[in-house]
Amino acid sequence: MGLYKNFVSQTRKPEGTLGKMMVNGMNGGHAKMADWGIAHLIIDSPSEVLEIGCGGGRNAGEILKKYPSGYVTAIDYSEVSVAKARDYNKEAIEAKKMEVNQGDVSALNLPEEKFDLATAFETIYFWPGLERCFSEVARVLKTGGSFMIVNESDGTDSASLKFEKIIDGMKCYTIDDIKSALKTAGFSDIKSFHHETKPWITVIATK
Repeated sequence: MGLYKNFVSQTRKPEGTLGKMMVNGMNGGHAKMADWGIAHLIIDSPSEVLEIGCGGGRNAGEILKKYPSGYVTAIDYSEVSVAKARDYNKEAIEAKKMEVNQGDVSALNLPEEKFDLATAFETIYFWPGLERCFSEVARVLKTGGSFMIVNESDGTDSASLKFEKIIDGMKCYTIDDIKSALKTAGFSDIKSFHHETKPWITVIATK
């Protein structure tokens, strides 16, 4: 269990060799779920997008494909993830359509009212307090901006709850949990979607 726990725990903050192995698998492993979530974005073309907890960077690239006239700022608090995401999105970065930086969602070093859209794929499980972190997201979103959360777990599926017991600091949330925290953080007009056959969920809220 020791090595296995060490490996799966890299989902929280990839570090070292095991972290690089984990990040290398993230882009492909979550692609279908991420694309399902992105399909629910029907907002007008945002000029500034914040991708939080970007992991290997694949989803930041897909957001830019959906909104090619926009600019994507991707952040992650893992140096390993930032390096991978920069490599994955090298062309977009060189074209000055994207930047990837190290950052902490609980204390975003970003201007207020900057972004039209914020996204978070498979990451809020590890955020240190949803209300606090959601409030930080609200702070950097423009009034009327959107925040999309996409999770592989609906907070009740047995597979994810098993990982919750193994990975320190992991917490699976239900749609109701997420909605409640969003409302506390000042969001409204909250829409949610649950996959027909999988525990995947998407929640989209407006500041």
